[in-house]
Formats: sequence, C-alpha cells, structure tokens
Amino acid sequence: MRLQELAHSRTGDKGNVSNISVIAYRMEDYPLLLRHVTAERVGKHFADIVRGQVERYEMPSIGALNFVLHGALAGGVTRSLSLDPHGKSLSSSLLEMEIPGRG
Repeated sequence: MRLQELAHSRTGDKGNVSNISVIAYRMEDYPLLLRHVTAERVGKHFADIVRGQVERYEMPSIGALNFVLHGALAGGVTRSLSLDPHGKSLSSSLLEMEIPGRG
C-alpha cells in the first residue's frame, strides 16, 4: 500500500532544510508509521536530492512523525534554479512511498 492511504502530510522549508510531517488519519495506524516510515527509508526515498542527514521525530500524542531533511533543497529556495524539490512536492513524493499493509 502507499503511505498516502494511511496518512497525510505537511511541509516547510528553511534554507537548505526541508521539514516533512506525516500524520496518521487514524491513531490505530500510527504503529505502522513507526515501524515502516523510518529515517533510513525516507533517506533512501529521497536519495537523489538529500545530501545530508535525515532525522525523525516521533509525536505519538497526535499520531505523527516529523522528518528533517538536511541538504535537501539544492542550496535553498532562493538559491536553487529548480522549483520542483521544494515544499509540497516533497510531501507528495513521500506519500507515494510503498509500505506493507495492515494485514
């Protein structure tokens, strides 16, 4: 299944760092996010653009994970000639990631 079936996302960026939150639609799906949406998998998913560390922060009270992608924005929005790897396009890409289903 695709991550978008279990969660939605919010994004932000500052300089060369992108911040992506993945929020479970249902709290009972949060354990699946914890198990399958790791910093390592997110780093591999964005291997073509992320040049730095990927950090994961857990927010169990709201059923969310927050990922900080360092070196992800080709120098930052004001320095890059490419608009594609910024903001919402990264969250849309992450929500396409395949994860094992509930069953």
